[in-house]
Amino acid sequence: MSTPAPQILVADDDSEIRKLLARYMREQGFRVLLASSRAEILDRMGSHQIDLIVLDVMLPDGSGLDLCRDLRAARSNIPIILLTALQEDVDRIIGLEIGADDYLGKPFNPRELAARIRAVLRRGVNSRPTPSRTGGYQFEDYVVDPSFRTVTDANGSTVPLTGAEFDLLLIFLDRPGRVLSREQLLDLTRRRGGDVLDRSIDVLVSRLRRKLPIDGSAQIFKAIRNGGYQLAARVSALDK
Repeated sequence: MSTPAPQILVADDDSEIRKLLARYMREQGFRVLLASSRAEILDRMGSHQIDLIVLDVMLPDGSGLDLCRDLRAARSNIPIILLTALQEDVDRIIGLEIGADDYLGKPFNPRELAARIRAVLRRGVNSRPTPSRTGGYQFEDYVVDPSFRTVTDANGSTVPLTGAEFDLLLIFLDRPGRVLSREQLLDLTRRRGGDVLDRSIDVLVSRLRRKLPIDGSAQIFKAIRNGGYQLAARVSALDK
């Protein structure tokens, strides 16, 4: 039995953009649902399995940024690509800080959007690292399973990470104790199918710090002056 094509929810208040993207994404092999407002987005999410959301920042009944923040607060890990007419880096960084997996400025080429959708989906599914001699990792009170792409805390609760956050965490776990420059991290994330900017590494590290707190005042990810970042925790390999 073949695996169904990924189902993409395209949310934009511009009917012409919705029609254009729906036609193009279906030609690219995706299943597509459409929404023109926050209310319709929530309705589609409640009645369909969504693999990724293409989310316009400007919606008639609320901000796409606020919706993105609310979904992440509700522990939703559905990948989100923001569409925004805002060109300033600070506005794009805000989107990443609140949990978006990627963003694309308007106007854009639908072909580029399709490429970014595939890259984000690869990060979450197809680019899962193949476990070699271990079944996972443990650091502090966290257990990481690369096969299922999960992180659990001391209470056995799952820590919700986006695909980009999980990929970056694995990069550090594969290289315990090493200081990794932003350039190295950019190169390594791109090898995993990522597409991030230099400043985005800082944003992702900040998000991992918030989601993976440790006792005491020490940062689990240490910023090294003129160097980059280091995972300041003892990492143990777990047997299968």
